[in-house]
Amino acid sequence: MGLIKLKATMAAVIAFVFGLATLVMLGIFYLLAPNASLATLTIGSIVIVAGIQLMQWLLGPKIIEAAYKIRPVHGRYAWVEDVIQRIARESGLSKPPKAMVAMVDVPNAFAYGNVFTGYKVAVTKGLLNNLPRDEVEAVIGHEIGHIVHRDVEIMMIASIIPAILFWLGRVLMYSAWFGLGDRRSSTAAFLPLIGLGLMAFSFIFNFIILYLSRLREYYADSHSALVVPGGAVKLQRALARILVASGTLKNYYPQAVASASKFKALLIADPEQAPPMDADPRFVDIDRVVQWIKSRRTLTGALEIFSSHPDPAKRLRFLDELARELGQHY
Repeated sequence: MGLIKLKATMAAVIAFVFGLATLVMLGIFYLLAPNASLATLTIGSIVIVAGIQLMQWLLGPKIIEAAYKIRPVHGRYAWVEDVIQRIARESGLSKPPKAMVAMVDVPNAFAYGNVFTGYKVAVTKGLLNNLPRDEVEAVIGHEIGHIVHRDVEIMMIASIIPAILFWLGRVLMYSAWFGLGDRRSSTAAFLPLIGLGLMAFSFIFNFIILYLSRLREYYADSHSALVVPGGAVKLQRALARILVASGTLKNYYPQAVASASKFKALLIADPEQAPPMDADPRFVDIDRVVQWIKSRRTLTGALEIFSSHPDPAKRLRFLDELARELGQHY
């Protein structure tokens, strides 16, 4: 999937999500139009659910910072701020996101915030300790891509839809059970079935939202490839190194780390025997790991549909396509 196809697919999925949601809402209001009390209850439910999601969006940054022990970068990590400011300028952002570090050992990074609190990019201590700087830059390019593409807002709005559908389903079922509304209405007898159908539909709709989330991850990957020199290849290495550092590869191929390491003797413990975090990914032949991952059809199989992120093997092959398009090579 090239960049043009990715953008076209995302546009189609977004149009489908909001178009289908609009049709469902219009159908519900059409069915309930003769019954003023149920229609009012339905509108009230939508307002409540949307309000809860809005409050989560507003308060979320503070909750995230407390949960992940996030603080502004300082001391040995001060260079991260320079990287974020440089990539933000390359990305066309007039105001760069704040540079933050999460004091946790799991290698990861994420963008968060809103128009009121400001946007921030947080990298974990585990990421900074396990990845070389050029790969950290590629990861930061990905996270800034989320901010440039307004993914926080897009995914927040999209996630409201299945929440509303589920809540409406419960409202209609409770309305039927407790005798709310006009029992003489032609739709009254079908309210429990309509409610159950909406709850089931919200579950299915969540898979569409997860698919949209996976597309947005590919899109953020493409941003890193475009704004970071050699970004596609560097991000491939970064993703593979994160899998090594987190021990994820051991779940699929126990010998992957050891067989790819040229410097096994330098490690404090044998990666085949030690707990996952004991294997130092800085001493792994990461290009060989990347090639091994790309050679797999998938790493997660059908489980990908339950994930907000693409299957690693597919993701690295997508970055391969971008690297070829942009003339980036190992």
